[in-house]
Amino acid sequence: MRKRVLAVLASCALFLGLGLLAPSTALAAPYCGIYWGSLPRASAGMSSAHVDDLRTGRHSCYDRLVIDLDHDVTGYSVAYVNQVTQPGSGTVVRLDGAADLRIVVNAPAYDDMGRATYAPADRSHAVDVTGYRTFRQVAFAGSFEGETTIGLGVRARLPMRVFVLDGPGNGSRLVVDVAHRW
Repeated sequence: MRKRVLAVLASCALFLGLGLLAPSTALAAPYCGIYWGSLPRASAGMSSAHVDDLRTGRHSCYDRLVIDLDHDVTGYSVAYVNQVTQPGSGTVVRLDGAADLRIVVNAPAYDDMGRATYAPADRSHAVDVTGYRTFRQVAFAGSFEGETTIGLGVRARLPMRVFVLDGPGNGSRLVVDVAHRW
């Protein structure tokens, strides 16, 4: 009986020791502490703002798209879709990458007189994202009836987050971050 108790205690100590030395990978922390998902994000409301510019940036854990507006942005929707289309015409906007993000800002890219407030030289490549880890293409799909659509081609359907920042001045920025991996 004593041998059996010692054998059970030795087995328990061995398993406990292996568990401490080789923790389960299922308990590993998420990439860069990112807990984002890939489900659609939206905020309701129309804005009196106008789209002024698109910018991108590379960070250690994600790529970032910034949409500059001249006043507060109140409404937007960001979602992975099968294809991005031009507002009004429905023409498909072809994007590089394995996944397409459609970003709709409830603000026009034209002023009250119909003059463009944002007009990239190349609508298909509104911002150069050569060398980015996640972004493959940024396309200005168009602005129609007070909404502006941007297509973002990404490497794969990856976690994303969307938020609004104030400034500069009276303006605001819609920020879309897409993680480099899960």
